Amino acid sequence: MRLFPVKFLSNNSQMSRFTVILGLFLTVILLEFETPTEYLFGYLYTGPILLTNSWFGGIATFQATLIAVSLTILNLFWPSAEVIKASTLASRAIASMALIVTGVLSDRLRRSQEAIALTRAKLESQEELVKVREDFASTLTHDLRTPLLGAIETIKAFQQEKFGSVSSTQQQVLDTMARSHKTSLQLLETLLDIYRNDTEGLKLELAPVDLTQLAQEVADSLIELAANRRVHLVVSYGDSDWQRALWVFGDALQLQRVFYNLLVNAINHSRRGERVEVVLEGQASSQVVKILDTGAGIGTEQFPYLFERFYQGHSDRQAKGSGLGLYLSRQIIEAHGGIIWAENRVPTGAIFAFKLPVYPLPSLTV
Repeated sequence: MRLFPVKFLSNNSQMSRFTVILGLFLTVILLEFETPTEYLFGYLYTGPILLTNSWFGGIATFQATLIAVSLTILNLFWPSAEVIKASTLASRAIASMALIVTGVLSDRLRRSQEAIALTRAKLESQEELVKVREDFASTLTHDLRTPLLGAIETIKAFQQEKFGSVSSTQQQVLDTMARSHKTSLQLLETLLDIYRNDTEGLKLELAPVDLTQLAQEVADSLIELAANRRVHLVVSYGDSDWQRALWVFGDALQLQRVFYNLLVNAINHSRRGERVEVVLEGQASSQVVKILDTGAGIGTEQFPYLFERFYQGHSDRQAKGSGLGLYLSRQIIEAHGGIIWAENRVPTGAIFAFKLPVYPLPSLTV
């Protein structure tokens, strides 16, 4: 069993990988040392650190992390000879801690993967192997939330100027850092929910829910994202020009996540200047929601796998993502007794849709 494939690589392969890592380091160094000290690019060292851990193991990861932290701190004093501000010093201290955490956690992850590889040979069945993997991923995901939450709170404190005044440029950097950390936290929580749902089942808090209201709330929360991508986001009501309630018996929070996942997916895959439309249709026995985008469409070979865990397509349509949102959406809709599907639009774009059983509200009598 080969636990350290790097040992079996040819010298040319090792040299190529070393060249890639060196090139990434030099790129970040150029960004760091050719810009004012207030601009912090040290977080970009995480890329070569992770590649080093994947390709060359623990010792090389330690060396790469040490170099990255040293360069991040060095940029405080060189080439600029300006007086160091407390906020700049704190920002680089946070960046250095983040790089160290990245190195430690990536090394821990690699060692855990090696432990799983050793355990695999001892397991008696594929079912046991899957369980071990999922327990590990769930535990690791849960543990990673703590440093992320700490980083988010620290950044928030800097944004609120609890450690001194912050310039507008620094606020922009802090905003970018905060968004990045929140996105990572959201991904971890989604992954944790998926593993929990697979092992324990999805627990729903059922009550009458109006899909029309949910759709509008989620659409309103995504207006800024759509505007940034120059995408027009609208909610319509099928053949009717008037808003009408579509009642189902479900978990409002979970169904809200489905709307969010499908709308973000549609926005990310639509071209600038185009529109994403939420169409709400009431039928005799079911309520139907359709998310229409104007992207490149879906390859025929991808349809059977779209809602599988970690699946990422290879067509022009597929944006970068984790492959978790659609799988989680399928879990939620199926737990509600509904179905979810996708199809292509004519002439271009795609439709992601789901239907849920109608919840018949009692008629009111005067």
